[in-house]
Order: sequence, then structure tokens, then C-alpha cells
Amino acid sequence: MDLLTELLPAVNETLTAGNALTAVSLLLFNLTRNLNNRVAKAGAAVLACVTVAYVADAFISLEPEHAVHEIASRLQWIGIAFVPAALVHLSDALLATTGLPSRGRRRRALRLLYLVGAGFLLAAAFSDSLFQFVLASGELSIAAAPLFTLYLLYFGLATGFAFYNVQRARKRCLTRASARRMAYLQIAFLTPALGIFPYSVLLNPGDEFSLFGLLLINTANIVIILMLLFLSYPLYFFGSDIPDRLVKKQLLDFLLRGPATGLIALAVVNFTAQATRILSLRGDNFTAPAVVGAVLLWQWFVSLALPYIEKFFIYRDEDGEQISKLQTLGDRVLTHRDLSQLIAATTESICDYLRIDRAFVISFERAQPEFISKVGSLDFDEAELLEETQLLEQIVGHSKESQLANLLHWREYALIALHSNRVGAEGTQALPIGVLGMRNGSDELAEEIASGHLHAFIRRVETSLDDMRLQSEMYNLLEGLLPQFQMTRSRALQLEYRQANHALPSHNSLPERDELFEQVRAALRHYWGGSGITQSNLIKLQVVQSRIRHGELTPVNALRKLLEDSIGELRPQGERKMMSPEWTLYNILQLRFLENRKVREVARRLSMSEADLYRKQRVAIQAVTDLILQQERQQQ
Repeated sequence: MDLLTELLPAVNETLTAGNALTAVSLLLFNLTRNLNNRVAKAGAAVLACVTVAYVADAFISLEPEHAVHEIASRLQWIGIAFVPAALVHLSDALLATTGLPSRGRRRRALRLLYLVGAGFLLAAAFSDSLFQFVLASGELSIAAAPLFTLYLLYFGLATGFAFYNVQRARKRCLTRASARRMAYLQIAFLTPALGIFPYSVLLNPGDEFSLFGLLLINTANIVIILMLLFLSYPLYFFGSDIPDRLVKKQLLDFLLRGPATGLIALAVVNFTAQATRILSLRGDNFTAPAVVGAVLLWQWFVSLALPYIEKFFIYRDEDGEQISKLQTLGDRVLTHRDLSQLIAATTESICDYLRIDRAFVISFERAQPEFISKVGSLDFDEAELLEETQLLEQIVGHSKESQLANLLHWREYALIALHSNRVGAEGTQALPIGVLGMRNGSDELAEEIASGHLHAFIRRVETSLDDMRLQSEMYNLLEGLLPQFQMTRSRALQLEYRQANHALPSHNSLPERDELFEQVRAALRHYWGGSGITQSNLIKLQVVQSRIRHGELTPVNALRKLLEDSIGELRPQGERKMMSPEWTLYNILQLRFLENRKVREVARRLSMSEADLYRKQRVAIQAVTDLILQQERQQQ
């Protein structure tokens, strides 16, 4: 019994701080999400009330001086006074989400509740009419004052009204999933109010420090932590544009790495005093390594267990298999820079093996040949070799079988044609994908090439160029297709809840600006061919369909004409100037997309950095998007 009486205060201190930590963590997580949504904003208000109350409670548990204790207790009422009104605010937002917005009465009632809460806060801060401080067994405690009965009435009516609103919202859910999430929300809905209610006012002074009082408070704290976490699960689905599984994954990862880590650290800090007695160490010497060790072990455990936890709670059946393949793809795919570095390393190995000081690799991956790797200081300008069209055509004409037997020579360099190792249909000639150039300073190079010792190096460069081409095609395909996906969580809400007047979403509604921007950007990047324009949802726009009907154009050409005309509308009057600010947006769109020039070349012609070019390019695409949106609005 003595040990239990000794441990319970430490447990209470840990759980009280844990409640504050959980509330703060969930509030921060909420603030990083879509606060444009009414439910998200109302949920943030509720969590803010809980956070203020529990942070003050955690400070009080540290046993400050009586004067500071009184100030913290009065500040705690910022959360206690407003949490009933915040819950009504959240329930009103949930009802509005299901298509039942306030006609004025709920809005006026909500404002009145916030005013009443402000009145109770002022009473708690500047008078003893709500509660009074008393000393019991040397500890400062609080007792109810006459005004506390009115607070009980306000608390009961507000929380009951909020619970009733959530019940109405649950009945308006149309799908099983949305009804289940609303039921979860209803179960945990009153947790914030019940968790921060000042129960010690209802007890006799000093009873909260007894064995029974500590057991009751600790049990309540554990339940409140679990219910706060349970409340956060359904709440974060509202206003989210990402799929359910990503909401679950983000929340699970955040809870395990954030609040759970903090709770473990708090527990270790509060209970190391017991261990120091056993190990005969000072507490301040033992606490730091104990906390560090516990946190590291917990993070190690999370890293190992998280995939299995996600698989059990989130990914099941075919979803898990699909996600596993996508994750494997993400782990295996190398970026353009990764492959360029691999080619550069291989080129350096060739130079070391042949004892030469200059070599280079040219890739045919893009529309224009480009240098991928250079070793040593080349004694010629890159443009000189790239302009040797006859030589490059001769390289392209070389077959794979004769690449080592028939070397090409340019100045003092020996050139080897590189071919793809991925052969198409039977009998198809291997596709030329690049050139390997090496400084030919002696006859040893020809002997090494003839002996076949370079074959492994050449094969590695060819494989890297192959992967670079393949991954570039995959990236271009994804870049063109991803903007075409239109169904998001926010649109799914229209189907999950009963909308006002039972109206279904209109098929002729204008597209969202952000969504249209992504589609315009993909179409411009694939202006001369690619999934971004051939499979673009922009073709469905009325302004494009009108051009198809009246101009007898193909859908892709009609979309190209729309983009070209929209860019033309950004052209200022007068003679074109490359350095003039008013011509910047037009010049960027014309050079980058209509003339298909590289970023580096456009930045050089417009005398700006590549970073500045990307920023202004985004502004230019937004201007084209607004013009298309305006034309579509006129068509409807």
C-alpha cells in the first residue's frame, strides 16, 4: 500500500503531462491539415481548449508556489469555459457537412454560447464567484462557489446539444463507411468536455490527494488519452483530399513517432527516481542516458514493427500487394542524376583502366544529344561535336555487332557507338542510345578494344543509358497521367453524406482551378506528344469540344490550338523583346513549350537563373489556366 501510495503521484504526473502532450500533438497535426474545411477548424478549436486546460494542469502537477498555482488554475479556465461552445461549433460543422447548414438559429445559439463561455472565463479570472481556493493538508485545492451551478447547467445543455447534433449528422450518412466514422466520432465526442471538467470542485477539499482520488484520476487520465486518440481518427477524414489509407497511415505514423515517444520519455523521467535508489545513482546522472536509451529503442522498434502494423490495420488483400509493388518501384527507381553519377563513375574507371586522361559519354535519350559524363578537361567545345550531324548519323548507323570492330575517329578521340540491350521484335536492330568517346593517344587503346577487355565497361554504360531512357519514359507517362485523376476524398464526401435538397453534383460544373492548373501544365509539357496531352481531361472541356465541332480538328489538335491561342493572348503589343519584363511570361511559354527548348537554354536567353525561370514559368502557366477557365465559364 505504501509503495502504491508512493507511485500513484508519479503516475498521475506522467499521465497528466501525457494528456497535455497528446492534446498539443493532435492540435499541431490538425494545424498542418486543411484548415479551410469547417470541421477541421472547429476540431482545432476543441483541441486548443483541451491543450490549454491540460498544459495548465501539467504545470500545476509540478507543485508550484500557491500564488503561481492560483494563476495557473484561473488560466486553465480558458479551456474549461469554452470547450462546451467549441463542441457545439464542431457538431454544427458536422451537420453542415451532411448538407444541413444553419438557417440562423444554430449560428445565433453558437455565438451566445461563446459569449456565455467568455463570461465564465472572466468570472474565473477576476473573482471567486465560480470557485474558491482552500488549503487541505498543506495542499491547495478548490471548492465550488455559487456561480458553479450555472456553469454546470451551461456545460450540460451545451454538451447535450452537441451530442444531439452529431446524432443527426450520423443519421444523414449515406454510406456504411461514413456512418461508421460518424459513430466512432459520436462515441468519443464528449471526451474533451468530460476530460477537462473540474471534478475536484465536486469533491471534498483534499480528497483528490487520497488513494481513492488518485486511482480515480489516473484511470480517468488513461481513458482520456485513449479516447483523444480515438477521436482524432474519424475527425481527420473531413476536408482531406487524400485516400482513407493515407489518412490512416499519416495518423498512425504521427502517433507512434510523436505522442508515443513523448509519453515514453516522460515516464522514464518520472520513474528514474525509483531506479536511482536501486542502482545507488543520482537522479540527474541517470535520467539523461535512460531517456536517450528509451527513445532510441522505441524508434528502433517502430521502424521494425511499423510495416507489420500498417499491414494489419491499413493494407489488406490486394491493396497490400499493390502498395508493396509501388513501394518497391519507388525504392528501385534511380533519378536522372543518380544514373548520371553512375555513368560518370564508369567513365572514370575506363580512364583508369586505359591510362588516359580524357573521355566522355553522349546520350541520345532526349530530342537533342547531350553530354552525360566528362572526365578531364576536354580540348573542344561541346557544341562542336554535337553539330557534327554527319558524324552522329554515321554513329547511329553502326550496328551493335560492329561497335568494337569499326571504331570512328574524330580529331584525337576514338568513338564507340552505344546500343540498347533491350531488343524489340525479332530481327529488330538494337537501338543506338549514345556515344562513348576516349582520347586515342596510342595504339594500346585499339589493342585493348580489340581484346574485348572493355566490353564489361561498355555494357555497364549501355545498361545505365537504357535505364535512364526507360525511367524517363515512365516519368513522362506518370507526369502526363497523374493530373488526370479527378476523384479525391473531398469529392467522395458528396456521395457519403446527404446533401442539401438531395441535389447530386452537377456534371457541367466548372473544374477546380488547382486541378485545371495541373492538367494545363501536363498538356504544355507534352505539347509535342505524350500522355499529358493525348489523354488529357482538358479535351472534355466545352471550349475544346466547340473547336472540334466548328474547326473539324482532332481532339489533340484542338487542345493544342487552345493552348497556343491562350499563350498568344499573353503576348504584349509591339515588337518582341527578350529582356523586357512585360514579355517575360509570353517568352517563357513560347520558348519552353511551343519551341520545346531546354530550361538551361531558355534561362540563358532570358538572362535569369533556372530557379527564377521555374518560378515565373509557374506564374505563366497559372495565367494560361485562368484564361482557359474564363473561356470555359463563358461557354457554360
